[in-house]
Amino acid sequence: MSLDIARLVAFSGLSATSVQISVTSSNISNADTTGYTKKTAAQSSTVTNGVGTGVTVTGITSTVDKLLLKSLIGATSDLGAADTTNTYLTSLEKLYGSTSSSSSSSTGTSLANSIASLESALSSLASTPSSASLQSNVISALDDVASQLRETSSGIQKLRANADQDIASSIDGVNDDLQQIANLNAEIKQTAAAGQSTADLEDQRNTALQDIASKMNISYFTASNGDLQIYTTSGQALVDSTAHTIGYTAAANVTASTTYTAGSSSSGFSAITVNGVDITSQITGGDIGALITLRDKTLPAAQSQLDQLAQQLASAMNGVSNSASAVPAPTSLTGTTSVTSSTALSATGTVRLAVTGQSGNLVSYGDLDLSSYSTVGDLVTAINGISGLSASVDADGHLSITATGSGNGVAINEMTSSVGSSGEGFSRYFGLNDLVTGTSASDIAVNSSILSGTKELQLATLDASSSLTVGSTVLSSGSATVVNAFYDALTDSQTFASTGGLAATTGSFADYASAIVADVASESSQASSSYTAKQTAQSTYASSLSSQSGVNLDEESAKLSTLQNKYSAASALIQAINSMYSALLTAVQST
Repeated sequence: MSLDIARLVAFSGLSATSVQISVTSSNISNADTTGYTKKTAAQSSTVTNGVGTGVTVTGITSTVDKLLLKSLIGATSDLGAADTTNTYLTSLEKLYGSTSSSSSSSTGTSLANSIASLESALSSLASTPSSASLQSNVISALDDVASQLRETSSGIQKLRANADQDIASSIDGVNDDLQQIANLNAEIKQTAAAGQSTADLEDQRNTALQDIASKMNISYFTASNGDLQIYTTSGQALVDSTAHTIGYTAAANVTASTTYTAGSSSSGFSAITVNGVDITSQITGGDIGALITLRDKTLPAAQSQLDQLAQQLASAMNGVSNSASAVPAPTSLTGTTSVTSSTALSATGTVRLAVTGQSGNLVSYGDLDLSSYSTVGDLVTAINGISGLSASVDADGHLSITATGSGNGVAINEMTSSVGSSGEGFSRYFGLNDLVTGTSASDIAVNSSILSGTKELQLATLDASSSLTVGSTVLSSGSATVVNAFYDALTDSQTFASTGGLAATTGSFADYASAIVADVASESSQASSSYTAKQTAQSTYASSLSSQSGVNLDEESAKLSTLQNKYSAASALIQAINSMYSALLTAVQST
């Protein structure tokens, strides 16, 4: 071997080893960098005129198992969805309060405990119905139940609003990643054309890909030109030759009536779009997929359960209150049912309306045969015919009955009245003496006049004798009859329809409230278990990919030591060759 060839071999080895040392050092320093994969400097022999002249570095590459990466991408989408679902359902469970009970008491803060406290307050009042403090306790306990229903409903809608805002935020993140991948696609092609390594750029692209997968389920492949192309599961392009921005606008205000309807342009949640195409239904995984499900299905289901509880509780309480009266009777009664004077009146039976004084003494009364009246207007005319009473349909479309005499009030006994298709009593049908107002969990409340003390709790019943005598007492307070009726309405078995994923059931209101709390707790527990399982699966794939393409510090450290020795050997060889050249030159010069 000539000294020139030896020198070429030595210098090429020194240069190749220098590159390998640089690559290995980079591997060690980036071992903990997210998404970084082990790089290898590939080399090959160089031959000139049939003679080996050393080695050359042909490229710096990393090897990533494509099937493992695809499995990791899918597991990352599953984990993103499970994590978000677990977080939201944990928050939902907290809205319902805690349950704590023993054989003698219930001390939790759940809806079931609040209803149990109302039962206890009614039971105490039944023993002393005339006690003002015990009546106040009942009103306070009922207000606690209504308040908790409203607060829980409000909390559910706040969670839905948060989910909607999180959808918008996650979509912004996806758009950033899509643009980054499009930019990296272009940079990778340019770098490859220049004959430089694209391994680090590919790592960045794979990291962005995994971030997208954590937010939404996708499909992808690498095109023949090196571009990473990304699509929705139904084939809508997100990145092809360019990035396609996903459009979404979060709702300004979210209530129980705010919904998303595919293809609808009406108010509510907007569609998630790409190039004008609605892709909302195509996003079923990742953070965004879970948020859509929570916002549009899971949380509305919880709301529907609360609404059923609130509606039937109000109906049960009002069924009793409308058969009773306060003492003294209120000056006026205004209904909650929307009517007009021309509204047809489908009614039978008799109702008694009376004007009473402050102590419950009779001023005047009238018994009306409801089958005699065809419309609400006819009924109003008949009521106006009772001495001391004035009736009308007010500006809000509600039946209003007022006692005209100073200090007098209006009392009603529904008697045999049956109004409407459900056959409700007269007062109940028109909502004239409601204890509870509202039509859902979001607005249920104790009648403001009773809550403020302007009106008394309805605990008396207008005398139903065949005839009454003016001046006689027809309203007597202090009877436990109405209190017991309230208690029975609260504790008797009710039928609750299937709603929100909770099967149809029968039981008391406290039983149904407990079932709601248990259902939410069960969903939260399942979400927690699912999150743990998805986390394990994703971690397993991530570990497998790391083992295959990640940096092993022990291996790289040993490799670095070997390369340093090779570098030293190559340097020593060059020094030896230089010495030979010097000796040869000296010998030539001396001849």
